[in-house]
Order: sequence, then structure tokens, then C-alpha cells
Amino acid sequence: MSSKIAFITGVTGQDGSYLAELLLSKGYEVHGLIRRSSTFNTSRIDHIYQDAHDPNPKLFLHYGDLIDGVGLTNLIRDIRPDEVYNLGAQSHVQVSFTMPQYTGQVDAVGAVGLLEAIRSAGVNTRFYQASTSELFGSTPPPQNEESMFKPRSPYAAAKLMAYWCTVNYREGYGMHATNGILFNHESPRRGETFVTRKITRAVAEIASGSKKKLFLGNLDAVRDWGYAKEYVESMWLMLQQDAPSDYVVATGVGATVKDFAEVSFARVGLNWKEHVEVDKKYIRPTEVDALIGDSSKIEQELNWKAKVHWKELAELMVDADVAALKG
Repeated sequence: MSSKIAFITGVTGQDGSYLAELLLSKGYEVHGLIRRSSTFNTSRIDHIYQDAHDPNPKLFLHYGDLIDGVGLTNLIRDIRPDEVYNLGAQSHVQVSFTMPQYTGQVDAVGAVGLLEAIRSAGVNTRFYQASTSELFGSTPPPQNEESMFKPRSPYAAAKLMAYWCTVNYREGYGMHATNGILFNHESPRRGETFVTRKITRAVAEIASGSKKKLFLGNLDAVRDWGYAKEYVESMWLMLQQDAPSDYVVATGVGATVKDFAEVSFARVGLNWKEHVEVDKKYIRPTEVDALIGDSSKIEQELNWKAKVHWKELAELMVDADVAALKG
């Protein structure tokens, strides 16, 4: 068992909660960054939360924000983590068109602030940057580490800056800094405004009779959907390597939003066509038509390969939402 210390931004999110579970199971002391709110926002990690007064606690939460560079520097200096996972972000692509400046401050400038906090604190830390398949934008699939970046949203543009700054700190300062270019990854913990969870939650509600219609945007968009619980294992593996690098993480299998909706409704015996309508307000100003990843590099170098593909994932998420609705 390890006695390493890890620091996770975005610990209350989907990926952060799964990663915290994984690291705790490996014996890590885990520190997580959470934003101050007047309401509790820790539901995804409540089951692993430990009060600081408990004997031998392993999970510690710290108030802070990615746009507060001073606070980040103080935390890094005090915690002195062996590994830092930057998962915190404004991660909703559609919202980034409404809040482009905020998205840039958190996703781009925030990542630089964290890198600089590590450098200035003089801590020997391995750094993981949560990059995204949205970086590829309009580049035709399959996309791998050598594919051209053509971002099509403020979110993707901000993440592109964070990607290159991670590379720059690696090359300029010799930091063990790695980009994980993760394609879409979902789970029952996915936020309900993201299309996959929006679909599976609506399926459960329609099946129960509490809802009649589901409104979606571009039904023909193709995505490579994997299981978030598996994908966080790839993050950890990247930081266990002697040399830092950048890796695409994907299933290699694509499906349309329509496909995902069809399988999700079929899981409860319903025909998606009878319940789904298109609402133009959910269409992005600049669409990304198809993202399908080629994860050959991580499969060959780190022996990581996705096991759960989109159909099984859709059914897994529908089952979880149906169960949750029944209480």
C-alpha cells in the first residue's frame, strides 16, 4: 500500500469522486479542492467523506478556487503533494458559449496558476492535466496524439491553452507534467445537464410517468463514450510512469446522440421516436460533428484498454437512474 499524497481539483465532480475512491483504495492520503457554496455540493463524495477529527483520516477537503493563484500556491506549499490531478473546470461546452470569459479564466488561466504554484513552491510533484477530445474539434476521426487541434468552442480553446502550458512547463522546467486527452466519459454520477445523463434521467422519468418529452439538440453528433470509473484508472497510470507524456483515452467506438437515446429508451421498453424532440436552443453555434479516439498509445505503453463501450454504458446509466427514481 502506498503512503503518497494526492491533491485533486474538481474532487466533487464525476471524475474527481471516482479518482478519490481509487486513490484511497491504494492507500493515498487525498486532498481535494472544493468551492465555497451556501449549499452542500459534495454529494458525489459523501460516502467516502471523513471528518478531520476521525482517527487516521485519509480524505481532506480544502476551500479554494482555480482562479485564486495565491490560495493554490499556499495549498501546494502546505500539502506538498506527490501527485496533482487538475480535474476542476467549467466543463460544459454549451455553457462556454454563454460564459466564455469565465471559462477561459478557470480552464486556461486556472491551469497555469496551478502549474505555477507547483513550480514556485518547489515541490517535487507529478502533474496531470485533464485535457479533452474537444481539442480536436473539426479534425476528422479517428483522432490520436498526432492529430491536429481545431477547437470549436470557448471551452475547447481554453483547454487548448492549458494543454500547451502543461507541455511548456514540462519542457521548460523539467516538470513531470502529463496531458490526458480523454474522450467523452460518462457514468451515473454525470451531471444532469450533460446529454448522456440528460437522456438516461429523462428515460427513467418518462418510464415512471412523471415526464412526457425529452428535448435534445444535434441528434447526429458522433461521440466516443466510455465509462468514467475506468477512465480515472488511466489518469493514475499516467503519473506512475518514469517519464511524462500525453495520451488519448478512448474506446475507439463511436455512436450518435440518436443511437444513445434509442438504446436508452429501449432499455425500459420504449420507442425513443415517441418521446424525443429537437430544440434548436441546444444546437451549438459551432458544432463538432464526430469525435472517435485512437488510444493505441496508452494501450501499448500502459496496458490500459477500455472495457465498457457506449451501449453497455447507456444501459448501466438507465438502470441507475430508474433505481434512483424509485428510491
